Amino acid sequence: MTAGTFHIGGERAVGRLGFGAMHLRPESPAERESCVAVARRAVELGVTLIDTAHLYGWGANEELLAEALYPYPQELLVATKVGVAPPADGREADLCGRPEFLREQVEEGLRRLRVDRLELLQLHRVDPKVPLADQVGTLAELRAEGKIVHIGLSEVTVAQLEEARGIVEVASVQNRYNVLDREYEDVLEACEAAGIAFLPWRPVNPAASLGAREVAAVAAEAGAAPAQVALAWLLARSPVVLPIPGTTRIAHLEQNVAAADLRLSDEQYARLDRLAAARPAST
Repeated sequence: MTAGTFHIGGERAVGRLGFGAMHLRPESPAERESCVAVARRAVELGVTLIDTAHLYGWGANEELLAEALYPYPQELLVATKVGVAPPADGREADLCGRPEFLREQVEEGLRRLRVDRLELLQLHRVDPKVPLADQVGTLAELRAEGKIVHIGLSEVTVAQLEEARGIVEVASVQNRYNVLDREYEDVLEACEAAGIAFLPWRPVNPAASLGAREVAAVAAEAGAAPAQVALAWLLARSPVVLPIPGTTRIAHLEQNVAAADLRLSDEQYARLDRLAAARPAST
């Protein structure tokens, strides 16, 4: 891959095109074997940043990655997220940023991923029922205890990011963002100004799956898939952008990784840049 590298927290170098493991949730032995193969192939292709979360199968996704990749290659960073409570006692899954709960999920993540410390631990969502200072402060305490190296946030506003940065160094932000959905443009700009990694989730959809005419047209001109065009645009958008597309198919994975080598013309990038103005923001 030639998309270049980014240093998480100014220290940990990772390739800018990562892999989102969210979809690797097998329901049968055959599917599990296939998911393990996808994770291993990602690493074979040079991916050095893999994103998971406690929410993805309530820890099962973390366990699958450990099964597939442990002992982890030295260059591989597996990032996980905490802060969502599983369904229980007739209630649905919900945000939970209580300090004792965050600590419990971090301990579970360490055990499931088979590591002594989490290199990048992200708060999956800000729990509005708990002061942000308590949530971020708990993660800062865990870092001081040596259980976390870098701390990140997910789905935050500029104001929340700035509040968190007043408490602890923030290494990454993971917000929804793609060529057709730029609701968090201001958050990306804040990350760029501060040198914070911006991991766009849903980096391809809906840009590719909805078949946006301009994306499809550029893809046809470039001899590429629409998803590759969407990823190439993200990589060109800012040096702090680290897309984490996910898939359950090796062929699709290989196609996504190949997007790191796709170069569009200035005129094509300009056409893609203009798409957001013609499309209402997602809600």
